[in-house]
Amino acid sequence: MNQSDSNSKDLDVSPATWLISAGRPSDPGAPLNSPLVPASNFVLGSSRAYARDDATPAWEAFETVVGGLEGGTAVSFASGMAAAAALFGTLRVGATVIFPTDCYAGVVGLMKEGVGKRGWNCVRLPAVDTEAWLTHAKTADMIWLESPTNPLLDIADLPRICKAPRKAGSLLVVDNTIATPLNQRPLAFGADAVMHSATKYMGGHSDLLAGVAVARDPALAREMRMARELSGGTPGTLEVFLALRGLRTMALRVAASQANAMAIASRLTEHPLVHSVRYPGLPAHPGHKIASTFMRGFGGVVTFEVEGDAARADAVCRSLKIVRHATSLGAVESTIERRAAVPGQEHLPPGLLRMSVGCEEVEDLWRDLIQAMDHLRG
Repeated sequence: MNQSDSNSKDLDVSPATWLISAGRPSDPGAPLNSPLVPASNFVLGSSRAYARDDATPAWEAFETVVGGLEGGTAVSFASGMAAAAALFGTLRVGATVIFPTDCYAGVVGLMKEGVGKRGWNCVRLPAVDTEAWLTHAKTADMIWLESPTNPLLDIADLPRICKAPRKAGSLLVVDNTIATPLNQRPLAFGADAVMHSATKYMGGHSDLLAGVAVARDPALAREMRMARELSGGTPGTLEVFLALRGLRTMALRVAASQANAMAIASRLTEHPLVHSVRYPGLPAHPGHKIASTFMRGFGGVVTFEVEGDAARADAVCRSLKIVRHATSLGAVESTIERRAAVPGQEHLPPGLLRMSVGCEEVEDLWRDLIQAMDHLRG
């Protein structure tokens, strides 16, 4: 049995300790860390023959850590989109899918392709409209949830939706990338699977592409492995080695990031050139009360709007010196971007900025934001 076949529902140590201690070699004389093994094939005579089919030691260690953290069986992929595509690949022609109005643009692309090529019926619902989710779950073949959503940070009532009656044989999936399993474990609520872009908080250093799906039922995990094998969506040896190394410090990074995010969000609410600050940790956030009942932390992403038009928001991004003007999120360094400038996100407010708050000293980040917005006063 591969290490990744373990289906740990409850950790016997804290998540922070699990991240550091799990998935390490234990034989006397073995390296302390799972080594980088750049091999496509192996000497025959064991369960491992070819890397695309049978994995590598680094994959197995990575899947052990993530699977235990989420409480299921993990399957690693070349990217978060590869993990999402494998999950959507389980759907039949003509399937009904419900997913959030505010949703990652790549997933929206998968939906559009499914509508055009496989006749899917895709219904978009506001993440906050719990009653609508409960109603549509009775007829949907897949319930795709994202909470907090990207980039508006809406909060879905995950425990209630995951536990609600739904169509027999349906699949309920939660994109848990922004929250991370340190802040919520959707499988424990009743979700069938979660997925992550491991590029983000798991890797944490903007130096890899990887993804992972975690299934509550080992049979679904086996289906995901077969999808990975047949599509070739396997993670690179170096990438998964780096992702595993990133996991070791994820608890520290997430704690620092969300502490900084809370401070930045609170201060932005009082800045005269900023309005509509969105951060689930703020008591004024519409989803704060619900999130507080099941989330252990609120993540490191803050979304806010700069007064004025897109040009003024772009000017803020260009004037920053510490915060990097770049896409993606979840890394040790802070990044910011105007999301309406991203293809497929044109519907968002033109002045909306998504800031992934990193682990820098918060006072340095705040001074950088202030000097950038001071340029708008001139």
